Amino acid sequence: MTDDALAGAADRRHLLQHYLPYGGLAVSLVLAVSLGPRGVPFLAAAVGLSVAAAVWLRTMGVDYPVPAERRVRAVVFYAGLTVLIALLLALTPFFGFFGFTGYMQVAVLPRSLRPPAVAVNAALMATTQVGGIANLHGGTVWVYLGLVVVNVAIAGVITHQSIEEDTRSRQRARMIDELADANRRLRETMEENAGLHAQLVTQAREAGVLDERQRMAGEIHDTIAQGLTGIVTQLEAAERFDADPRRRARHRALAQRLARESLAEARRSVQALRPGPLDEAAHLPDALGDLAERWSQTSGVSVRVEVTGTPVPLSPALEVTLFRTAQEGLANIAKHARASRAGLTLSYTHDVVLLDVLDDGTGFDPEATGGPGTGQSYGLTAMRQRLRQVGGTLAIESAPGDGTAVSAGVPALPLTPSAPVGDDGV
Repeated sequence: MTDDALAGAADRRHLLQHYLPYGGLAVSLVLAVSLGPRGVPFLAAAVGLSVAAAVWLRTMGVDYPVPAERRVRAVVFYAGLTVLIALLLALTPFFGFFGFTGYMQVAVLPRSLRPPAVAVNAALMATTQVGGIANLHGGTVWVYLGLVVVNVAIAGVITHQSIEEDTRSRQRARMIDELADANRRLRETMEENAGLHAQLVTQAREAGVLDERQRMAGEIHDTIAQGLTGIVTQLEAAERFDADPRRRARHRALAQRLARESLAEARRSVQALRPGPLDEAAHLPDALGDLAERWSQTSGVSVRVEVTGTPVPLSPALEVTLFRTAQEGLANIAKHARASRAGLTLSYTHDVVLLDVLDDGTGFDPEATGGPGTGQSYGLTAMRQRLRQVGGTLAIESAPGDGTAVSAGVPALPLTPSAPVGDDGV
């Protein structure tokens, strides 16, 4: 049943409960005046009791279902209505058309009082069926009692079914209202979720753009910036040896090689590929050895590479992170340490892979504001971010005059057959 149908049924029941008793009372009064005994006392009693019944219905009537705070009033209303019905039926059986109001209003009573109320009204209505109270004598009494039983049975069943149907209808209407309210809240929630989804998409897009910017910034620092620094260093060295053509040519050749390598690395960074030395080498230790050799040629500082444990291929993201860490560590040595020796140690264990970058340079205070170890250096910041993204750690030990040790550790996650070797995972 639709909402409109339920509302229409409820309205019809409301109209019947409120206005049909007045119709029955009017019909009864007309019949009593027209066909009843003649005389002023009878007419006065009929009109007076009819007016009293109408006023009682109007002023004391209670709507069903009855609120808890009006249950006492509902009992008083029904008791007064029963008394008025009894007086009217005692006056003349014609008021039987109004007597059925007792059945209609029984729903306002508590459930426990409904059966006796139906029985009382059935007994009153049975008097109209035997022609009035005056006929209750002799064998008519047995007929009357039989009619009472029949009226109680029929009226009880009809009244009970009517009340239950009304209750079910109200429950259905309440459930429909609750479902409509739930649907409304669901629509509001869906609209809110749509807004949140759009916001999340925007935030994800912005986060992706920021991640890509950070990746490109790190790649530019690791490739172009370091390459340009090396080129400038070699060109400056060439200028210092104008009187020595061989050494000048050697520095220029190194500058040209660094320029070509930096250009190649820049192209690989744009394509998000692994660094060239790491991609060309068979294993990470070989790539670090090649990196150390090239760095030593350009910096003039000897570097020693050691590998401990059993080397195993790692996932691309881990190898790129360790390679970039070594690259940044050596670049910092060349720029800041003024070292005579440096070292790379790659240690494979069961749980982690450690990379140590050491030098015997001037060192620094890691806690000093603005020092290379405080995070003010972009290179160290990028190094920490790279390691954090793969679950790694970074530790820096240094002191003025005692050199520097940079230690990076990553989980020992081996390369799986499905891992794309050409993707750096960053």
